Order: sequence, then C-alpha cells, then structure tokens
Amino acid sequence: MNFPVKPVLDEIEKVAGLGFDYLELAMDPPMAHYSILSSQKNDINRSLEDNNLGLVCHLPTFVSTADLTESLREASVAEMRFSLDVAVELGAMKVIFHPSMVSGMGSFVLDTVKEHAFEFLSEMVTVARSLDMPLCLENMFPRNLLGVEPDDFEYIFKVFPSLKLALDTGHANIDDQRGRRLKRFVEQLGKRIAHLHFSDNQGSRDEHLAIGKGVVNFNELVKRLKAVGYNETLTFEVFDQDSTMLTESLERIKMMFAGN
Repeated sequence: MNFPVKPVLDEIEKVAGLGFDYLELAMDPPMAHYSILSSQKNDINRSLEDNNLGLVCHLPTFVSTADLTESLREASVAEMRFSLDVAVELGAMKVIFHPSMVSGMGSFVLDTVKEHAFEFLSEMVTVARSLDMPLCLENMFPRNLLGVEPDDFEYIFKVFPSLKLALDTGHANIDDQRGRRLKRFVEQLGKRIAHLHFSDNQGSRDEHLAIGKGVVNFNELVKRLKAVGYNETLTFEVFDQDSTMLTESLERIKMMFAGN
C-alpha cells in the first residue's frame, strides 16, 4: 500500500523495487485524492505497466458516509463515488472500502446511522455493478460499531449478495487476542473473502506491525485460508519506516502458504 502523503509515482517505484506483485492504492489526500490521480492517470498507468504491477484501489478512509449531518454525509458519499470512477479509469482489478463508521451523536441513534450506512452501501453496489467492478467491504475494529463481527457481514451479504469481504487481520484482532473473531470470519465467510489485509498488533490498537511482531496467529490463519481454497489478493499493511519489515513479512507469509 502506498503512503498517501508521498507522490504516487514514487510509491509505485518503491513497491515494485521491493518485489511485490501489485500496489494497493490508498485514495486519500493529500497526494492520492481522486482529482490528483485522475490528472496523473496516464503516467500512473504507464508506470504500473513498466514495473509490471497490478492495481487494487482502496477508497477514501477518512469520510463520514453515515453522518447525521446531511451535507457532510452527501459530500462523503460523493467522494467515494468519484473515487470509484477513477479506480475504474486506472484499471483496478478490485476495490476495497470501509463500512460507515458511527461518530458524534450517532451511537445514541444507532438505527438512524445504520439506515444511512445501508443507503450508502446500496448506492455503491449499484454503481459498481454498472461499472463491472468487484467491491470488497472491509471488517473494522470494535469502536467503529458497524461492520465489526462476522454476523454483521452475514446480514450485509444477505442484503447485498454481490459484495465480497476484505478480511483485515489487524482490525479483527483488536480486543480479541485469542483469535476467535478471525477464526469465525474464515469459518462463516471463507468463500466470501476476496482480499486480505495482513498486519500484526498486540490486540489493543491497530498498530500495523510486521508479521510476527504481535500476537496474531498467522500460521493458524493461513491453514484455515488454505482449507477454504483462498487464492486471491493479499496486501501487507505494515507501516514501518524500515522497508525490510515489509519484505520480511512477505517472505514469512510465502513460507506459511508453501508449508501448511
């Protein structure tokens, strides 16, 4: 994944130089807002091709798609819509996005927030279908209140059967260091998983540590993923200034998939 504070073209070169197969493009400002990406579309596509990199896009993170203030909610949904259009222009193989979060006074009127959240999902699914773009909804950490537990996604997928799951190990591990939530995600929704975010943590916050630096049992997780026949994309969300943490994580996971 790119660091959106840095120029995208520089990040493409960095990811390619580390030996990865594709870039997951975080479409966040200041340097990866959809307007900037659209203006650089030809250069980005050329650089991806020259570096033999595939592309997955991650829609904006810091938006409020179920906000109680209508104007903020509408602006947030518009940002997501425009970003989805640009992801298609860039030739992404799939798009990842977050469920709406509960903020402000939302926790006191959770049913209202949920209604807005499902309106947002309905709009995104409809647009993605018209664009023929696979959409993967990511599980969130507990304080998000929406889209946290496997049962949340069971219901979402009944309503929106075309959606897929982007399983985030860091989010699933928060407040559940024994790994029960991760286990249930694979057991209940293994065939729905179409993308993975791998990072480690100590179980209390989303630290984005290298594989093996926290308490997530990746060996057990990889066994379960192989058992359900997982053969899709995997992004390392290891946010460390030392790039060897990324390459070491890659090698560790390669060995687990080869050996289990």
